[in-house]
Amino acid sequence: MQTDNGEMHQNNTADINDDLSKLERDIHDALVEGVNVQETVHRLTLKAMKADRLDIDSIRRIVTAVTNGIQEGAQQKFLAANNQTQTAKLQITAAISGLDSALARLAEASKLAVLEAADRAQKFSEKELVHTRSDLESLESLFLDTLQNTASAAKGTISDILQDITKHAKNNGTIVGEQLKETLATFAQQAASVGHAQIEAGAQLTQTTAGFVHKIATGLLSGIKDHSKHKH
Repeated sequence: MQTDNGEMHQNNTADINDDLSKLERDIHDALVEGVNVQETVHRLTLKAMKADRLDIDSIRRIVTAVTNGIQEGAQQKFLAANNQTQTAKLQITAAISGLDSALARLAEASKLAVLEAADRAQKFSEKELVHTRSDLESLESLFLDTLQNTASAAKGTISDILQDITKHAKNNGTIVGEQLKETLATFAQQAASVGHAQIEAGAQLTQTTAGFVHKIATGLLSGIKDHSKHKH
């Protein structure tokens, strides 16, 4: 039995690694093609956020794959090009905004999952709420740290552009940071309002959140503000 579980774990890890490699290639290609970069990065990032990949370590790997793809695609397209610094900056900024807005949608999906449970007089386990809240609290710093690491690994003009974007994000805030204020406030309210009438929700918070991420990514949820159109 242990062997079977070990094989399943290895297969799952291999699948995740394959998916992340493909994600990085797809992001790279989006930068090279230079068409609808922001929307493409936003969509591909959300698509990668499956139910078994919403813990903070998995999100870090997704964000790293995306930023690596952005950096490598930009290096290939712009490093040898002359007089394209402004174009490169616009493309890279659009790509980073697509990632930022996708992370904001993840935070929004977590909020919607908690609100849905509250509407049904249900609650998620306190342990899961605390764990997820802790992950969310570190989400913006994860994003900024990964940006900084990617900027440091890049070369020449691309590195300068990424450094500028990172500095701007740290000084002026991020889309995900803005959304996290709402989401974390909702988590605090939910944690404080556990009444006798509430029962523990049958589904796990990560599963419910993943469901909302999927609905957001595929456009099934209407009336939610479109973070991907947010302008810094």
